[in-house]
Amino acid sequence: MGSLCCGDVFRHIGSLWTLVLVFVCIERGAHGQVRYSVPEEMTKGSLVGNIAQDLGLDIKRLKSGRARIFTEDSREYIGLNADKGTLVVKERIDREELCAQVTPCSLHFQIILDNPMELHRVDVEILDINDHAPSFSRKEIQFQISESAVPGARYSLDSAHDPDVGVNTLQTYTLHPSDHFTLKTISRQDGSKYVEMVLQTLLDREKQDQLNLVLTALDGGSPQKSGTVKISVSVLDANDNAPVFSEAVYRVSLAENITKGSTVLRVSASDKDIGANSDITYAFAQSSGKALDVFSIDSKTGDIVVNGPLDFEKTKQYELNVEAVDSGDLTDTSNVLIEVLDVNDNAPVINVISFSGFIPEDAAPETVIAMFNVKDIDAGKNGQVKCSIHKDLPFRIVSTSNNFYSLVTDQIFNREMMAEYNITITATDGGSPPFSASKTMTLKISDVNDNAPVFQQPSYTAYIMENNSPGVSIFTLTASDKDTGNNARVSYFLEDISVTGMSPSDYVTIHAESGQITAVKSFDYEQIKELRVCVKAQDGGSPPLSSNVTVKIVIQDQNDNAPQILYPVQTSGSLVAEMVPRTADVGYLVSKVVAVDVDSGQNAWLSYKLQKAGERALFDVGAQNGEIRTIRQVTDKDAVKQKLTVIVEDNGQPSRSATVNVNVALADSFPDALSEFGDFTHDKEYNDNLTFYLVLALAVVSFLFIVSIIAILSVKCYRWRRDRMLYKSNGNLPVIPYYPPLYADVGGTGTLQHVYNYEVCRTTDSRKSDLKYGRPSQSMMSLDSTGTLTLPHALKNLANTDTTEHEVSSVVYQDTTCGCILLTVFLSCF
Repeated sequence: MGSLCCGDVFRHIGSLWTLVLVFVCIERGAHGQVRYSVPEEMTKGSLVGNIAQDLGLDIKRLKSGRARIFTEDSREYIGLNADKGTLVVKERIDREELCAQVTPCSLHFQIILDNPMELHRVDVEILDINDHAPSFSRKEIQFQISESAVPGARYSLDSAHDPDVGVNTLQTYTLHPSDHFTLKTISRQDGSKYVEMVLQTLLDREKQDQLNLVLTALDGGSPQKSGTVKISVSVLDANDNAPVFSEAVYRVSLAENITKGSTVLRVSASDKDIGANSDITYAFAQSSGKALDVFSIDSKTGDIVVNGPLDFEKTKQYELNVEAVDSGDLTDTSNVLIEVLDVNDNAPVINVISFSGFIPEDAAPETVIAMFNVKDIDAGKNGQVKCSIHKDLPFRIVSTSNNFYSLVTDQIFNREMMAEYNITITATDGGSPPFSASKTMTLKISDVNDNAPVFQQPSYTAYIMENNSPGVSIFTLTASDKDTGNNARVSYFLEDISVTGMSPSDYVTIHAESGQITAVKSFDYEQIKELRVCVKAQDGGSPPLSSNVTVKIVIQDQNDNAPQILYPVQTSGSLVAEMVPRTADVGYLVSKVVAVDVDSGQNAWLSYKLQKAGERALFDVGAQNGEIRTIRQVTDKDAVKQKLTVIVEDNGQPSRSATVNVNVALADSFPDALSEFGDFTHDKEYNDNLTFYLVLALAVVSFLFIVSIIAILSVKCYRWRRDRMLYKSNGNLPVIPYYPPLYADVGGTGTLQHVYNYEVCRTTDSRKSDLKYGRPSQSMMSLDSTGTLTLPHALKNLANTDTTEHEVSSVVYQDTTCGCILLTVFLSCF
């Protein structure tokens, strides 16, 4: 029977789990036997060996013989791959689980084939790997050793356990630190080892009452593994030490306002002993003196407590002597120095040394008005005081010496803006929180006459109605003066400035105290329409100050003038008549009443209306322009002579009026008008004295005869000149209206707006007249008191009238002989 052994060594590169050493031994005989060596903990499916090759079997034989593995136990760790003829790891293999400490450790199984039946033995040795570290059964080992133990004392320690075998199992122990103890290793008869801890040096509980050691067990694997256990050594005390204070001198600072019962500090004495050996009591030594009244100490805890009030201003420091005694009457002493700290518990005190309650408003800056002292009994910053006043006040505080101050002015005052100052001096210390005190002083500013009286307006306008009563109040002036007392007492005066050549005092006067302006005389608006006076307001200061203002007094018009008739002119010697042809159209301008009113405004607004008329249905007057016009056609029933009364009223309150009579003759010819005019100028008194008039008529006939001759000559001359003028001007002669004396046409202002010209031609044998209407003019004939027809103003200008400059307003007769006869007949009727 021969045998073949093959060994394969698999070396691990970079990992502890890849080192594999395999030995394969094959025995051949009647039955084959193969031996493999594999490390534990190989992964499932790992190759163990090529069993077909090692046994010399064909793969087909394995399949036809239904090769299989038979084990004595039910757990198969190795499996057969019949398709490849290899053995593989079928289940995780743990050597320690399989064999514990037994070595070597192998797996035994058979490979069975049928047809023919064959049995092959396979041994697989499981090689140990260092997969376990040494371990202790306890995590901590505790000892209590008195500090009086002597060197050489031994203390047994626990042994470590490592399930690995060989070099991978436990090899040695170490102890750390090794200041007080060393290790001693002892081997048992079964080959196991245990260790003891031996005391080398004395223990001192006061230096180290607890020793913490670490016992380490090491195996011999690669890499090496270890296990540790903690060794705790408690050093037991022996009463070999006296109490010792933590500090020889305790220093503490307390605020003076600390409350009673507060803990100041805790003194602490330590005794290196423990237990009853270290019990300490505390007490004050009698040498502490007066501090015993203020402080107390707790005998157990050493807490020092405040029992009485502290006052920095009385006592700034306390010194206490404290004793510590242990149970063996061993003692120690310490000093406690308590410093009392100042607390800002005192406010500053302000003492005014000197103060002036009044100061003139023109006082120079830096004038001292008060001196005061400030004191604070606190210390340090708590006693450092700063003085201040409101920043808007015109004062400042100047420090003269330690805690002495002066209050001085910082600018010039103006009493009119501020007559009184409430000065509050505030003293604030530097404490936290700060305390402050204040002192208020009232300073009054005395007045200086530095302000002139001031009127409310730069000028005034007053109004007064004309025809006023002398002494009536016109206006009251008021001037204000910002000063006070006599400096603000204002008096009023009229400045002597000439007004229209007269002194203002001739018109008005002013009350010196009240400023009331009154009229000295009655004003007439038509003479003076406004008056300007200068008023001076002067105060009572020394020297006095003054200011002037102009007062314009406007005279207001009163309706004290009635309208004045300018046209037609009313004379006592003759009557004026207007002649209207019976063929006149509706709206024919008969005449125009012209009036004026010397008043102003609405007092001069004039209106016209008919007050009395012979035929009201025939004439009407324009309410605004005074034009008398026909309002219907003239009929044969209308009388030749018409007398109209026009009233002119102004718009004043109450209104004033004037009346004027306008005589109108309704006739187409001049003789018709003359035949009717006797009734206009004669009353019954003429018939009563007919003889007188006949005599007078004879005298007048003679006079009129001469006048007629002159008139005939004048008419001839006038006609000759007129024909020549017409010849040169082609009949376009200018017509200039006649205006009464002192009257001018201003157009559209209530005066004559149109001028009418009438040219009448008469014959000796006909009562019909030929009326030629030219451009607007006026036709007027005048009868004097004797009934004699006069042609005022027209005939007088015939001899010297220039055709381009003079008006024509006259009755021209076509035949001079007829005119003379008519005049003679007319006068003979009287």
